[in-house]
Amino acid sequence: MAGQVCDAGRAKASAPEYQGVLGSLSVNAPLADVLARGVEELRAAELAGDRQEAARCGLAVAEACRRLGRIEEADRAWKASYRAARSAGHEGAMAWALWSGGTLARQRGSFPLAYRLLRLAAEMGERGGDVVVRGYSLAGLAETGRIQGDYAAVGRLHEQLLAEARRRGEARHTVWALEGIAQMHRNTGAYDEALELFEEAAETASRAEDRRGWAWALRGVADVVSARDGDVERALSLLSQAEEACREIRLSSALAYNHKMRGNVLYRAGRYEEARELYARALDEFRAMEEPRGTALSRLGLVKSRARLGRDATQSAAELAELRSMLERIGLRHARDMVEKAAAELGVGPLPGHAADAGPEGPVLPAAGVEALRAADAEALR
Repeated sequence: MAGQVCDAGRAKASAPEYQGVLGSLSVNAPLADVLARGVEELRAAELAGDRQEAARCGLAVAEACRRLGRIEEADRAWKASYRAARSAGHEGAMAWALWSGGTLARQRGSFPLAYRLLRLAAEMGERGGDVVVRGYSLAGLAETGRIQGDYAAVGRLHEQLLAEARRRGEARHTVWALEGIAQMHRNTGAYDEALELFEEAAETASRAEDRRGWAWALRGVADVVSARDGDVERALSLLSQAEEACREIRLSSALAYNHKMRGNVLYRAGRYEEARELYARALDEFRAMEEPRGTALSRLGLVKSRARLGRDATQSAAELAELRSMLERIGLRHARDMVEKAAAELGVGPLPGHAADAGPEGPVLPAAGVEALRAADAEALR
């Protein structure tokens, strides 16, 4: 699987969510510029009574707002895009709006809603003959399951989508799939496999001039070289390169995750005061964009750093127990397990209420997710 840089590694990355009059926008266009242009063209389309163009412009507005962390505006924009597409009778545009809404729902931690919207997007994309939005929607379903930590449920779909992205020469989706598979390897301790795939993703993104995918891939490489090799300086250098790319495009969520990862690297190096500052910074950024997963992970790092700096063990245990309960409610298995490991590492476990809260291990996906993934069929992309 790794090292197979095919046509996707040479093709330039495109942004199919930028459509119609906005179709010439680059995948690397600064999001503030995308938003300004999108709003301008949306108003023009509405004045002209062109509902299909309004749907397309509204999609770009929704995605720019989402990536900038302007959550409420993104929610209004994707819904308006869907209404415009429905009034125009255009199933492909309706599917794209649903994809945007499902992606936003996942970002906000609303996983059952994300599964429902993304499944509808995939089905509508197939009916409308838009193989690209169908592929994006299936990828969204796979990523939602991966984020929840149920790798058995989504591993094969990731592999199928990677193979299909390679076949079509779709650089951006090849990078996405490589990073997703790499992350699953990293989280299960297969560092060598994870590093190989993250490095391939970074190389593929660089060749395709995909600054967004490149920044995410560098973050993955930094994580592995820090966790596996203890190479602090290389990890921090990689994160600095990725941060520069995030700032160029104004990727708010990616930047916050970059800061959180920098905290992880510093924490592993025993530089707890510096780590505490980075975790606190990331926490503020995630809270501002209402992203519960990033918020919880930053809080976890903050608890660990404060404990290492002498915080009372009872306070640390209480906050870890609160975090674990929150993560269980959201349905984030991997992050929940990280809390248990932190309690053991800090010597404050077992956490209060563990027996009552834990329950047996098993699938964490909501019923909507199980059904959506069962219906997912990457073969239909052919």
